[in-house]
Amino acid sequence: MPESYAINHYENFPVASLLLPATMRRPIAIVYRFARTADDFADEGERTAAERLALLEDYRQALRRIENNEDPGLPLFRDLLDEVIRPHQVPIQLFHDLLDAFSQDVIKTRFADFGEVMQYARRSANPVGRIVLHVAGQASSRNLAWSDGICAALQLINFWQDVAIDWKKDRVYLPQDELARFGVDEAQIAAAHVDDKWRALMAFQVDRTRRMLRAGSPLGVALPGRLGLEIRLTVLGGDAILKKIIACDYDIFRQRPALRGRDWPMLLLRALLPKKIRS
Repeated sequence: MPESYAINHYENFPVASLLLPATMRRPIAIVYRFARTADDFADEGERTAAERLALLEDYRQALRRIENNEDPGLPLFRDLLDEVIRPHQVPIQLFHDLLDAFSQDVIKTRFADFGEVMQYARRSANPVGRIVLHVAGQASSRNLAWSDGICAALQLINFWQDVAIDWKKDRVYLPQDELARFGVDEAQIAAAHVDDKWRALMAFQVDRTRRMLRAGSPLGVALPGRLGLEIRLTVLGGDAILKKIIACDYDIFRQRPALRGRDWPMLLLRALLPKKIRS
């Protein structure tokens, strides 16, 4: 996906790209700044865990001041209030959810089962899509449900393409019970060893993720104009990464499956002429 979609470690989310309607770009750019800086608190630099959590707590306090009708104090949060939350009636809880996910990144590095992974995605990924829909004035219950499916799938895609990168940070997002079910252990991840057990595990993850992405894809047709095009392109880009994971025979250790410049003309053409995702 284009770099304009990036929020650092979960780069597959649509953020302030040129495809967005002009009226949405400024508010979404402010949301990007919020998410990007908070994500950096959790991940970047040489801070201790306590220092990271304290910085995230400062952001929480600013949100609480907004909830209490007080001056949030930080210029970023004044922008968030004046240009995102207030005019578009964006629920503040969505920003709290993102901060909770970033805080979890600091202290939690393993996930017992897929339910835990999805609970993380509910707070780390789904709020982004929900905020976009609120800013667009398209936050119906149906659209929110489709968006949750897309955003959770995109979060999973990022996990599967970044297994090797996350391992270097001592993070494993593959559910522990599913590792055991397929006979894969963390020593195999450390050794970057690809065998039939690994391929079966990753094929299972890719298939489930692709079904989630497909289930949410009607959102791209339901939304009007450039926003619908943006969502269609996002979904197609995520699906293309899953296809690349399959094409490299699930060896994500030696080449990170990612989109290249040559991929974009065909993806854009497909987004302009929308059809269901196909195998």
